[in-house]
Amino acid sequence: MPDPITVVVNGQEREFGGEMSLTDLLQALDLDPQAVVVELNKEIVRRPALGDTTVRNGDQVELVHFVGGG
Repeated sequence: MPDPITVVVNGQEREFGGEMSLTDLLQALDLDPQAVVVELNKEIVRRPALGDTTVRNGDQVELVHFVGGG
């Protein structure tokens, strides 16, 4: 069983069950990867790399949501 990790998401500490991909993190937060820009430790992660990028204990993730309107 993996050790739990603490990740700072948009300035708020969150605990998860273990290391995971950014895609898994977005899924756990019920967010659509097509509707957010993801920054991991101050580096923007492009959408094709979300599934290959691992979130580890102590990482900082910033999520920017696209909002449509008219």
